[in-house]
Amino acid sequence: MIAETHTPPPEPCPAPFNLAAHVLAHADDMPDKVALAVLRLSGAERYSFARLKQAVLGTGTGLLRAGLTPGDVVLMRLGNTVDFPIAYLGAIAVGLVPVPTSSQLTAPEVAKMMATLAPAAILQGPGIAVPDTDLPIIDQPALEAMRDLPPAPFDMGDPNRLAYIIYTSGTSGVPRAVCHAHRAIWARQMMMQGWYGLRPEDRLLHAGAFNWTYTLGTGLMDPWTMGATALIPDAAITPAQLPLLLKRHDATIFAAAPGVYRKMLTDDSAVLDLPKLRHGLTAGEKLSDTIRESWQTATGTAIHEAYGMSECSTFISASPDHPAVPGTLGRPQPGRHMAIVGPDGPVDIGQEGTIAIHRDDPGLMLGYLNAPEDTAARFQGDWFLTGDQGMMSEDGDVTYLGRADDMMNAGGFRVSPLEVEAVLNQFPGITQAAVTDIEVKQDARLIMAFYTGPAPVDEAALSAYVGENLAAYKRPRGFFHVESLPTGANGKLLRRQLRPIYEARNGQT
Repeated sequence: MIAETHTPPPEPCPAPFNLAAHVLAHADDMPDKVALAVLRLSGAERYSFARLKQAVLGTGTGLLRAGLTPGDVVLMRLGNTVDFPIAYLGAIAVGLVPVPTSSQLTAPEVAKMMATLAPAAILQGPGIAVPDTDLPIIDQPALEAMRDLPPAPFDMGDPNRLAYIIYTSGTSGVPRAVCHAHRAIWARQMMMQGWYGLRPEDRLLHAGAFNWTYTLGTGLMDPWTMGATALIPDAAITPAQLPLLLKRHDATIFAAAPGVYRKMLTDDSAVLDLPKLRHGLTAGEKLSDTIRESWQTATGTAIHEAYGMSECSTFISASPDHPAVPGTLGRPQPGRHMAIVGPDGPVDIGQEGTIAIHRDDPGLMLGYLNAPEDTAARFQGDWFLTGDQGMMSEDGDVTYLGRADDMMNAGGFRVSPLEVEAVLNQFPGITQAAVTDIEVKQDARLIMAFYTGPAPVDEAALSAYVGENLAAYKRPRGFFHVESLPTGANGKLLRRQLRPIYEARNGQT
């Protein structure tokens, strides 16, 4: 029995089609319903579906009047404000191709992107870095003024045409421009019950920033597609203040990265009174069992995890209808065609391989911009290779074993860092742990552990604990207390950057 699942996909994406039109399809039949509330401690700014649609299509008119034409690439350099999703959808609505980027990028980093993208214009928020350029720059006040212009018609067309471009870090560390079609939003319907358990009456609070693609999809566009209400905290809100907002605004679903959950659960005995909350959602990095169990204890609700990537959003997840088997990510979402593959194609059930999605998945990228060789390298036959390792059970549950380039080699054994980290994270005094294998001398690699916590822990006690819980070849040979662990702009752990920490401290081993 091979590790492959294939359930009937959704109906083909209709044509003609426009991503923004699909997202705002409920605006005319529920114009007065709240589509978006920007939450502050003192209240909230609310947008009805009618106001949202007007702002989006007015912005589309303004962008066309600024001289842009369908097919033009528009670089988005906007901050954590509502201007971000409005401009994003406004551009797509009229056939432009927006490129959302992190506001934390420096001018030189943006200049490299511009050389690849050749944008026709830049949308810039106050204080957001942009290199010197002769390109037209549309600032935030100009964007805000566009909202009240006469609404533009939706630019309908081939669902397979380019809709937007997002950047991913890539395994090489060189950012890649990922091209997505308008049909990408059509594919997200498989997530509605396959992960979210989303209903039209839901109020989904996403803790991420407006200008993060995780927020843009899970926190905004998917609720709007369903006719549900999106709740987004103002930029000034801290994780410690989120429980108050969840309760005050009757949130029924909460979505956040694992790190946000961790910051909300600083007190092991905390009880969060959230009577309307049904469950939490998380993605972006592996959720630890410690966070999952602490949240369950504090709120009485589950966290449902999803696995995906910039090239294909999420396609494996737990859900209210099918909670994850402990230790697994969950199952492929209904309608997905995925497999665990090896050099010769899908492997047998229970064997390790690369998590892969079929090239026919409607949510899969069109390719990397101007990089056909890089695009082709990600495919093996009909399978798009994620670069992550996993294995599948007979019931279709998928166990995540880490990135292929994060997998460790200790004495000839392949070891997942996640397995070791899960054990270390249970030790009293450790807030978060990260491990990697380091070449301490030629052809000799040892596992080293790095951890955060209030103070260094008793190393003898930690070594004894590890000895009781891990096979000898899985045990770290060194433990290093650090103030923080290296992470990327999106909060993902960067295990490759642990090696320089070891090198700087080598005299302490």
